[in-house]
Amino acid sequence: MNIVLLDSGTLPTPLTAPAWASEWSVRPATRAADVVHALEDAAIAITNKVPICAADLKRLPKLRFICVAATGFDCIDIDACRESGVIVSNVPGYSAQSVSEWALASIFALRRNLFAYREAARVAWPASPHFCVHDAPILDIAGSTLGIVGRGAIGNALARLARAVGMNVMFAEHRGRPTIREGFTPFDDVVRSADVLSLHCPLTESTRNLIDAPTLHAMKRGALLVNSARGGLVDSAALVEALMSGHLGGAALDVLPQEPPDPHEPLLACAHPNLIVTPHISWAATHAANRLNAGIEANLAAFHTGAPINVVNGA
Repeated sequence: MNIVLLDSGTLPTPLTAPAWASEWSVRPATRAADVVHALEDAAIAITNKVPICAADLKRLPKLRFICVAATGFDCIDIDACRESGVIVSNVPGYSAQSVSEWALASIFALRRNLFAYREAARVAWPASPHFCVHDAPILDIAGSTLGIVGRGAIGNALARLARAVGMNVMFAEHRGRPTIREGFTPFDDVVRSADVLSLHCPLTESTRNLIDAPTLHAMKRGALLVNSARGGLVDSAALVEALMSGHLGGAALDVLPQEPPDPHEPLLACAHPNLIVTPHISWAATHAANRLNAGIEANLAAFHTGAPINVVNGA
């Protein structure tokens, strides 16, 4: 079987070609316009974020399997793959520890104003008449309320870490759902109650701009927003306004609506002192990268034996 990896440059460690592959083609990056050309002879495609759409599938009759080198698979037209008989598998759960630790580390950094005090140590401390410098407020983690949107592997992992350091955890029900499942709290109640709101849900048409201006306004004054899921969950302009007005106390983002971002992305231009933006690396701890590669290799092997696993477009 001919296997093509479309964006090897996104993987921290290289993949090993299966012994049974008749051809193994590794492309560091592939533009959306070049997908058909890259996959024209492929039976198997591996992609992290390169999209494969319905129009591509119509021109790729040899393609039988897509392995998404991630947990989220919004880059793939799942319905079109189902109609075309192309099996799609993802790698669930590999980054739960890595992403949840990034989220908790960000909460610590923001509530304790570590960046402001790093700067104070350099600028204000040498001239201080005292042994310490009091400036930005320092808030403990224990006793604060964490609202989590999304109760998959990452959301549950963050909940365990947060409870271990004394946070009260609430899981938000889907916005607008008329019935509330056991263990969940209405979305609007979570938004109003949380000292920290952390997003761990997929990007769909119903969750796009889930965190918009009215939602941000409904949050507690001084609350924090953490997003390591998908940039499209948050209205960037509304978030900048909420930060600069002082309504929000800070935000930590590992994702932006467009990646790589537009040079004019308002969140990259925002000079708020309690804003953290990292380049979509919360998942990329060494142990997580190793688990990702193992998951990809397991998906390929299972498809090769005729018993695919982690299928996301089943009947």
